[in-house]
Amino acid sequence: MSSKEQIKMNALPSHVAIIMDGNGRWAKEKGKLRVFGHQNGVKAVRDTVEAAAELGIQNLTLYAFSTENWNRPKLEVSALMELLVATISKETKTLMENNIRLNAIGDLSQLPKNCFKELQAAMEKTKGNSRMTLHLALSYSAKWEITNAVKLIADKVKQDTLSIADINEEIISAHLTTKDFPDPELLIRTSGEHRISNFLLWQIAYAELYFTDKLWPDFRREDLYEAIVDFQNRERRFGKTSEQVSV
Repeated sequence: MSSKEQIKMNALPSHVAIIMDGNGRWAKEKGKLRVFGHQNGVKAVRDTVEAAAELGIQNLTLYAFSTENWNRPKLEVSALMELLVATISKETKTLMENNIRLNAIGDLSQLPKNCFKELQAAMEKTKGNSRMTLHLALSYSAKWEITNAVKLIADKVKQDTLSIADINEEIISAHLTTKDFPDPELLIRTSGEHRISNFLLWQIAYAELYFTDKLWPDFRREDLYEAIVDFQNRERRFGKTSEQVSV
C-alpha cells in the first residue's frame, strides 16, 4: 500500500508548516552555485503545494526567507529576491486555477519594493480563493514576531486600552502575524538538520515534528504523504495521559 493510500482523510492536520532546507547543499553536490539549488527548490514547492491542496489540507506555511538570511552574501540575497518575484508572478495563475489563497507573514517592509509589490498583487488577486491558504514566511523570525507582539501589547497598555491583568496566551496569540489561522499541527524540516531555526516558536508548542534527510529540491508529494502518515500514527496527548486521551 502506498503512503497516500495509508492516509486517513478524516484525520488530516489542518495546518502543515515546512522548513525548506538544503538548497545550497543540493547545488554544491552538483558543483553548482547556491542559487541553482534555490531555482530547483521551486519544483518542490509546486509539487508540495499541489499535493497538500489535493489532500484537503487547509493551511500550508513555507519558511521561504528568514530575517537572518539577510546576512547571506549580497549576490545570493539578490538572486533569491529576483527568483521570488519571478516565481510569484509565474505561479499566481496556478494558484487561481487551484483555488489557493496566497498569504505572507514576516517583516514584509524589509522586502525590495518590486518584490513587495508583486507579493501584494498576488495576495490581492487570490484573496477570494478558499480551497487552501498558502502562507509564505518572508523576512520572518519567531523572535522578531514575538518582540513585535510585545511592543503592540505594551502600546495598548500605555494607551490604557488593555490591562496588564488581562494579558494571557490568547492576547499574545492575537498580536502575532498568524492570528487569523490555526497553529501548525505538523512541522516538517528537510535536509537532515534537527533544528527549528527561529520558526513559529510560539505556534508549534504542541506541533508534531518530522525530520527527513531529503534535501529540499528532492522533496516531492510522496515525502509529504509519508510525513502525514507518520503524524497520524502518533498519539497526541497535549499534556494529558494516554488513558485520558483514549477516553
